Amino acid sequence: MSTPLERLLQHPSIWRAGRDVVDAQGSVCAGKAARSTLSTGFGELDARLPGGGWPFPALIESLSERSGLGEIGLLLPALRALQSATSAQPIARAIAWLNPPFIPYPPALAESGLDLQRQLVAGPLTPVQSLWAMEQAMRSGACAAVLAWADRASTQALRRLKLAASEGGCLGVLFRSSSRRVQSSPASIRLALSRCAHGLQIELLKVQRGKPATLSLADDPDARRARAAMAGFTEP
Repeated sequence: MSTPLERLLQHPSIWRAGRDVVDAQGSVCAGKAARSTLSTGFGELDARLPGGGWPFPALIESLSERSGLGEIGLLLPALRALQSATSAQPIARAIAWLNPPFIPYPPALAESGLDLQRQLVAGPLTPVQSLWAMEQAMRSGACAAVLAWADRASTQALRRLKLAASEGGCLGVLFRSSSRRVQSSPASIRLALSRCAHGLQIELLKVQRGKPATLSLADDPDARRARAAMAGFTEP
């Protein structure tokens, strides 16, 4: 006879880390416990990352001088893939936006292909509140991805976030100032973003099991939609 805890864990609304993993095409691979990768949607960037995409689950740090450089457009293909992959689960997993610098503009998110019913937005939050909420959201298993803006974070806090992403089977992205690049970080990937003549310049500062690199991505419809969304945001 199963115990009460075992019966609880079998409930369809409980998502357990390691039970499903999203592959590079955004498909859920049931029962696959090993780490996988999720295509970034950009061939040149995939070629620079081990396994051909973002590690999943993982913690990624995105550093920039200001918001609105193209950081959301860079993530949109992966967010859409995660959203599509988890829609087949008994309880669809959400995408959380914690302490964004601007309130997301719903029409722009919908045009970008994101399901508005599965977007969770919380803010304004202090750095401590943002980090706490990010850790809880990732560990809960209720979110496929968690995007959080919190400039101040200790190395210990970053370790907790990385562990929470792994335990909850989640893609966590922490947005911070480019001045934080001097701080050591346990994140699987650290990247610095800036604008260049033709689009977005990406400096891969740290790539777990890979090599640092710098590349430029020309603006595409995703990037333009994301910048339009950022321009359409309203202040919290």
